[in-house]
Amino acid sequence: YNLIFLGQAFAYTALLSLVGCGLGFLVGFGLAVLRNERIVGFAPLRWFATIYVEIFRRIPFLVKLMVVFFAFQLAGLDASMFAVAATTVALSASAFSAENIRAGLESVHRNQWDAAETMNMGGLTALRRVILPQAWAIIIPPSMTYSVGLVKSTSIASQIGVVELTYAAKILNQKGFSAAICFGTILILYFVLCYPLNLFASHLERRLAPSRHR
Repeated sequence: YNLIFLGQAFAYTALLSLVGCGLGFLVGFGLAVLRNERIVGFAPLRWFATIYVEIFRRIPFLVKLMVVFFAFQLAGLDASMFAVAATTVALSASAFSAENIRAGLESVHRNQWDAAETMNMGGLTALRRVILPQAWAIIIPPSMTYSVGLVKSTSIASQIGVVELTYAAKILNQKGFSAAICFGTILILYFVLCYPLNLFASHLERRLAPSRHR
């Protein structure tokens, strides 16, 4: 039973990270597009995106978790603790991803934008066909590295009762198992979850690095 419990906690941690980071990257991409004046000419939208990014990049994860938790309660939403935690991870990931993607887009020389305009491409078309293929080399590796950090940050979700790895270790310890064994096991499971992601991030960085100099 205890092994099944740990397996479920491991799956919860992986799913929480996947859902939160995936949603965060999509929202962050949208925010990065909103901040690009070549694509969005309406200044208030750019200001909104910039303020969002600056705020959520600077708030600690635990504070964001509590704000989302109480916001859901005030709104009368009957959401699970998993949904609260996933929303918090998505908020964190979206702010970082937006800044990271913005930097990647700006790393492409402005002549590329000008060339796309001379071919009568709109902003979004130029982004998709010309800019993004060159910017991925800058965007993807740090995004993967940050995602690994967010996997470890999901341990804070135990504060609101999400049954992830850290919460599982606390429960097993309360049942009488040695704290050293409980948290030592969790340490190994976090390593199993994060190390392959680190290897994949390093592989992507090596594979994409040459394209930065083309």
